[in-house]
Amino acid sequence: MYALIDCNNFYASCERVFQPQLDKKPIVVLSNNDGCIISRSDEAKKIGVPMGIPEFQVKTMLQEHKVAIFSSNYSLYGDLSNRVMTILEQFSPAVEVYSIDEAFMNFEGMSISDFTEYGLQIKNRIRKWTSIPTSIGFAPSKALSKVANKIARKFPEHTKGVYVIDTDEKRIKALKWTKIEDIWGIGFRLSKKMKAKNILTAYDFIQPHHEVFIKKEMGVTGLRLKYELEGKSVISIEEPKSKKSIAITRSFEKSITNYDELKERVSTFAMVCAEKLRKQKACCYNVILYLRKDKYIEENTRYNFSRMHTLPFATNSGITISTTAIKMLKEVFEENAVYKKAGIIVTQIIPEDTKQFHLFEEENPKHQAIMKVMDQYLQKTGERKIKLGNQDLEKTWLMKQKHLSQKYTTDIKEILTVKC
Repeated sequence: MYALIDCNNFYASCERVFQPQLDKKPIVVLSNNDGCIISRSDEAKKIGVPMGIPEFQVKTMLQEHKVAIFSSNYSLYGDLSNRVMTILEQFSPAVEVYSIDEAFMNFEGMSISDFTEYGLQIKNRIRKWTSIPTSIGFAPSKALSKVANKIARKFPEHTKGVYVIDTDEKRIKALKWTKIEDIWGIGFRLSKKMKAKNILTAYDFIQPHHEVFIKKEMGVTGLRLKYELEGKSVISIEEPKSKKSIAITRSFEKSITNYDELKERVSTFAMVCAEKLRKQKACCYNVILYLRKDKYIEENTRYNFSRMHTLPFATNSGITISTTAIKMLKEVFEENAVYKKAGIIVTQIIPEDTKQFHLFEEENPKHQAIMKVMDQYLQKTGERKIKLGNQDLEKTWLMKQKHLSQKYTTDIKEILTVKC
């Protein structure tokens, strides 16, 4: 038996954890630079706030309904997510973190007589220890557990947030209820093709006469999905894997034309990429620089630029990656051009312990000692205060965050204070 645990309206729920006065009130959370709405509380959904819409387009609606607006507080969300996932590991040894607010669990080999009761135990412990509301769906396969989770979330008064598909009768009823566009792995374009073939629900999807069409459109992936919806488990829990590439890209709060200012941003992104490499105990060979001009100003010209450099040795040193990125920046930078976005991407990633050393060309061994000190300071304080000389000491990357809440659990300076 599998389970999918989903944190309800996760970003909005995280904001409520330390601000209980917002309970039962509409909340929205904005994307980077306070652009689009990426999370809504149930109350915000009820008044008709659309998902993904730019905030300025619904500003009047938000003001009329006194909607609480928040900038994305990723350090808070990431910490609360880790706490939820740690709790899940107490209920099953096989947990696959699917996203920041979702996880699959496998209960193979465990003797559980009542999955509904077990699900309520999981749900209640997460709620008690983190104050995050969740929905849980149990089923014989991962795809079916997704369907069960949607039912648990849609009908909380009947399911109490937990639904189990453990019979064929429940499975068929659930598949007939599930729209084709709501199936795990069926996107907007594919759902249009399915509807053109009169495949309107998950139940239609598993019918034998549609198998040839599904195989043609989706290949082996489509057939696996079909078997999963039939209750046959063919997609197992995945072990955590190292990333094949790491990217740090950001739009600037305001356009940049000055080389030194752009160099500072590129150097900062390179340092964070290196930090992420060290965190997963990996090194990279390739460094890619990405730049984007403001296409509304640079009319009729190319506005996306990238340059790649392959290092002679694998590295996770921020000094090496930053130096490499700045060399590429010198090659592509144009005077008087208006830049809106930049990024650093590292690829050809290998495990740190498989790195091969070179006899004649190798980076300075002192780099690792410096990186170790920087990582220890960051882990202890949560702040990136030790930087390269070409970085701004006052910022990591400047984003528009007018509605940012406190980092209650990750910054000692912003910890919750109680007045007695």
